[in-house]
Amino acid sequence: QAHLVESGGGLVQAGGSLRLSCAASDSFFNLNAMGWFRQGPGKQRELVASITPIGERYADSVQGRFTISKDSGKKTLYLQMNSLKPEDTAVYYCAADSSWRPSDQWPDWEYWGQGTQVTVSS
Repeated sequence: QAHLVESGGGLVQAGGSLRLSCAASDSFFNLNAMGWFRQGPGKQRELVASITPIGERYADSVQGRFTISKDSGKKTLYLQMNSLKPEDTAVYYCAADSSWRPSDQWPDWEYWGQGTQVTVSS
């Protein structure tokens, strides 16, 4: 049974927008930390944004363009991505962790979705 299920990826032109969704089961949605990672071709998986009861954090490369949010009623995590660039092309993963101060390193996160492809054309 999948506990984190991403959707919303696709192909978009540079400058466009996409919204990713991550539907979570109750026990996972209520973990302290949820976040989005991405892994581009030939690159390591990197943290894009995370959200905890303390606040939100963003990678410098997406600050001001991406917004992470949670809908408690729908048990869904979102990533609104605006002003997309070709370098944003990657598989985007939803993740969850029990830590109040989650690590930026992907191996430290406990739970993962299967990923959704985002491709930004120039």
